[in-house]
Amino acid sequence: MHNKVSDSSKKYKLILKVLVALVVIFNVFLFIYFSKKFSQPANDNANVDFTKVDIQKIHAGYGGSQSCAECHIEAFEKWRFSHHALAERQILPAIDKAAFDPPRKFKHGTQFTEVRINNGKYEIITTGPDSKIQPFVAERVLGVSPLRQFIIKFDRGRYQLTEVAVDSRTNDWFDVYGDEDRQPGEWGHWTGRGMNWNSMCGVCHNTRLFKNYNPQTDSYDTKIAEMGVGCEACHGAMIEHNKWQKKNPNRKGDPTIVKFTTNQWVHICGSCHARRGDLTGTFAPGQNFFDHFTLVIPDETDTYYPDGQVRDEDFELAAFFSSKMANAGVSCLDCHDPHTSKNIIQDNALCLRCHGTPIPPAPKIDQDTHAFHKPNTPGFYCKDCHMPQTVYMQRHWRRDHGFGIPDPLMTIKFNIPNACNRCHTNQTAAWSQEYVEKWYGEKMNRWSRERTTAIAIAREGKNEAISGLIKIINTEPIPLWRAAAVNLLKRWLFEPRVQNAILQASDDPHPLVRENVARALENYADLNNELFEGVLKRLSQDNVRSVRLRAAWALRSQIDTNSPLGKELMASIVYNSDQPAGLLQLGVFHFDRGEPDKALEFLKKALEWEPKSPALHYALAVCYSVMGRAAEAIAMLEKACQLNPHEAEYKFKLALAYNEAGLRSKTISTLEETVKLDPEFSRAWYNLGLAYNSVGRYEDALAALNRAEVLNEYSAEIPYARATILLNLGKLEEAKQAVLRALKISPDYKPALELLKELQQ
Repeated sequence: MHNKVSDSSKKYKLILKVLVALVVIFNVFLFIYFSKKFSQPANDNANVDFTKVDIQKIHAGYGGSQSCAECHIEAFEKWRFSHHALAERQILPAIDKAAFDPPRKFKHGTQFTEVRINNGKYEIITTGPDSKIQPFVAERVLGVSPLRQFIIKFDRGRYQLTEVAVDSRTNDWFDVYGDEDRQPGEWGHWTGRGMNWNSMCGVCHNTRLFKNYNPQTDSYDTKIAEMGVGCEACHGAMIEHNKWQKKNPNRKGDPTIVKFTTNQWVHICGSCHARRGDLTGTFAPGQNFFDHFTLVIPDETDTYYPDGQVRDEDFELAAFFSSKMANAGVSCLDCHDPHTSKNIIQDNALCLRCHGTPIPPAPKIDQDTHAFHKPNTPGFYCKDCHMPQTVYMQRHWRRDHGFGIPDPLMTIKFNIPNACNRCHTNQTAAWSQEYVEKWYGEKMNRWSRERTTAIAIAREGKNEAISGLIKIINTEPIPLWRAAAVNLLKRWLFEPRVQNAILQASDDPHPLVRENVARALENYADLNNELFEGVLKRLSQDNVRSVRLRAAWALRSQIDTNSPLGKELMASIVYNSDQPAGLLQLGVFHFDRGEPDKALEFLKKALEWEPKSPALHYALAVCYSVMGRAAEAIAMLEKACQLNPHEAEYKFKLALAYNEAGLRSKTISTLEETVKLDPEFSRAWYNLGLAYNSVGRYEDALAALNRAEVLNEYSAEIPYARATILLNLGKLEEAKQAVLRALKISPDYKPALELLKELQQ
């Protein structure tokens, strides 16, 4: 009885500096009090059909950066040698020759690469897509300093970015991926789709790029308005402005000029300085970030640390959105010169514009007493502690824009880095904690510590996180953290208090939160919850595209693909179908609409493009299983587990597959491995209990089911399963209590009602 395993988952010294700072303070004062916070993003093109764009007409509106030089001399001169202007360019012998001449050969991983100039062509001799070493001609350069990569032309309009790069300061060559030793055929190899310029790099290194991918021919016809990040990349198309100015010299009131709000400037910067998914490929200056992108934020993965510090190559926007400064209305242009991208004032003077006077809500900071480090030494500068650096691509140090507070206690508890030990590498976190407590005392017991704790234990899957996450949703003023809490709560969606918190968040004023509500409710059907479906349908009509597309995705099994929403969803998915992730999404779409044959077609193609993806093996396994191809499903799941041996969900599904195949011993051992990987995995404990019962290990079965019930007290299945085992053991009263427990949870649970009748006879 009930033996089948089921699937129910960072001093002033010169007078000049002082004068400059006072001017800026006044400007910032005006800014803080007269500008809007960007927590309420502009939304002026939520309903523009991004699938119908006339690229030729759009590009005809661009005059090019050189057309700005005549009138905007100062700004143009600042810009022309900036990282933006040189973000992508043609090969220039005056700059690039020293990296190729004299020729040189270097080793990276198991591979060798040689660079040279051959008949005037700049060649990189390295391993190609067919594993053969051959010369490739560098056509263009990506990046300025501290490193430069090179763009190679391939067939079908495809351009690839080299993984070997030159350090622009020394002309040394190196592999941006260090010792990873990526091989041909891998998605991340320089010839693979992970290093494809058209899809991965071009849009942020050029002005108004359209990818133009053709899924039928797997080819590109990519178009740009201007190479490099030109004036119009941020100011928008300006040819009409140029025409008006020529006709009306020295006249004011130019009707072609649109002045962007603080909101819009942040979105313009963020469109490239963010780790995000592109929904449309059509973002233009002035438009809402959230109508075109889905922002990657702290979640259950290791992409960010639980306190929001960047871990992977996360860029700046999400970290900035996680900060008090962003929430108070500070913007990118308050610190960075828009035309040089450099800081407008250096070192502590930059921060003391607001924190020195202070300007509310910024707290007053006395740098001499606050830093506890000698002046003009590391640790004295605000950026050292509040904007720690992480190196990416082996040579590129970047500062965290979350402006967090170093907390060694979080290092001790959750292994989250702190700025103290990033500098004092020869000391322990306990040593740093002792000094922090001595210097700042009770001030360290701030809300951010409580918030980080909740997120850290949520990522560990511990039930104790629930209350903390709900508190974040109810009290946190920063939208990004509310969104993160909503998303992390999806694991416990079966709990009523979690359901209430997520439903309440569906009315949050910020689209990032609403989008993550839709994400959290994606598996609503598993709970047969009509209220969740209603919320998703409401969110699918949201005025912000990222929200409604996330909701539409959650409703994919029933959405009408001929409806405006359905067409918008499909266009967004197809836009990304030049990458394995896009094909995976297409596969899941068709699978969940009862079309496994179509799903299989997309999933197999995705696996060809990314053969070492555990997620793709997993998706294929599910598809094979539904199609009755058990052996192929098991093979795919075994490969997924091999590729990612730390993913409990893969182990769990493999155990289910083994069970379906009648392999009880493998079922049990794999479920045991699952709960070792994730001791909070209630479904795995439940199924382990059933598996133990099937081989007569009754006490082990009851222990496993008890553990499952502690982890999920809202499932009637678990106490019911316990009751059946107790009945078989002749423990009638205990069986009856277990049945009553099941009925208390779900009074209409028929199996429990029937068993109760049997026990009462």
